[in-house]
Amino acid sequence: MLGKLYAKWMYAWETALTTRDTNRIVRPLEWGEDWLADFIQATPLTQSSGFDHMVRLNETIVQRADDFFGYQPPTDFRLEHRHPQLFPTNVRPETLEQDAEWKRQAESGELSTAEFLRFTSPVRTRYPENDIVNARWYPAAPEKQAGKPKQAIIVMPQWNADAFSHNALCSLFNRFGISALRLSKPYHDIRRPAELERSDYAVSSNIGRTIEACRQAVIDIRSCLDWLEQQGYEQFGVLGTSLGSCYAFIAAAHDPRLRVCAFNHASTWFGDVVWTGQSTRHIRAAFEREGLNQQDVRRIFTSISPMSYMDRFAAQNRRVLVVHATYDLTFLREFSLDVLHNFDRLGIDYVSKVLPCGHYTTGETPYKYMDGWYLGSFVHSAFKKLAEESNPVGRPFESRISTQ
Repeated sequence: MLGKLYAKWMYAWETALTTRDTNRIVRPLEWGEDWLADFIQATPLTQSSGFDHMVRLNETIVQRADDFFGYQPPTDFRLEHRHPQLFPTNVRPETLEQDAEWKRQAESGELSTAEFLRFTSPVRTRYPENDIVNARWYPAAPEKQAGKPKQAIIVMPQWNADAFSHNALCSLFNRFGISALRLSKPYHDIRRPAELERSDYAVSSNIGRTIEACRQAVIDIRSCLDWLEQQGYEQFGVLGTSLGSCYAFIAAAHDPRLRVCAFNHASTWFGDVVWTGQSTRHIRAAFEREGLNQQDVRRIFTSISPMSYMDRFAAQNRRVLVVHATYDLTFLREFSLDVLHNFDRLGIDYVSKVLPCGHYTTGETPYKYMDGWYLGSFVHSAFKKLAEESNPVGRPFESRISTQ
């Protein structure tokens, strides 16, 4: 009885959180082949358009994933100092007041500047502001890094995250001697086009643009690894939440440098989440208007689904965490369990943690502290073991290097 009452209360709370924002827009279905023009021109596909063409294009992307997620490393890496801004994605009064307060503190000199990695994304879109990658830089103190390889993690927050989301995790990782790059996803915070209130272009009813946003995110992650290597870092991880988890998984599947992977809410098929999730009801509405069903939507998003790259991910030895929530109405529990089933099937070594809440309630007290503990303790342990593996004889890392 108590379990049923708790579930009812949790579902009601989760629904309230997913329906409080009123600025979600139902846009028409667009196939968006023009967003993938460079890949289409280099691909022997029959000239057509519409659903069948998009399905074939997705299949070809999966077959030629090395080309699709391949890139020329950026050459314009630079560090920029500026005052942090919130870049809210909702218009609730309390959020706008918070945004105004941060701006006031910046103007009055009460707010310190922060350091951001900036560079031009290898994937170019029609929005110049989106094509300049932004990652807040949290370098660990030298004394915290002493005696071990230089380690860094790339952190990717959830869809529609503001610019402060997950910053506390980065500060936590610094305590462990792990540097962090908090990466702004395509169309998020400072990369968001001025015409948008929300980060809608990252996931929308424009299929090609949604696929291209994932491609850009994956390549931006890999480019950040290039910069970190230039700074002398040797061991790398990635942490992604929700949509960030999808991006992080595909990046890890294509880049063996990512040895520590934390997936905070995970699913197998991108289209299943779009169709069934509470936060994407407005996108499903556009598909339903055109007569598409769940299986159709799965097929047109195959190329950006973790399931398409599961074997590839399993081919590398990694330390992996998967966190899912029992009462999740955005990434349904069955989809997260499917991830674990496939990890078992492929022999992937992973840790599973379960939160007694939902997707949005993960960010609420007390669940955010439980989630932070799971993520923080795993990342600390995984990087510690990675450092030990690189120094099996137990000598201080500096002396080990000097004798090689």
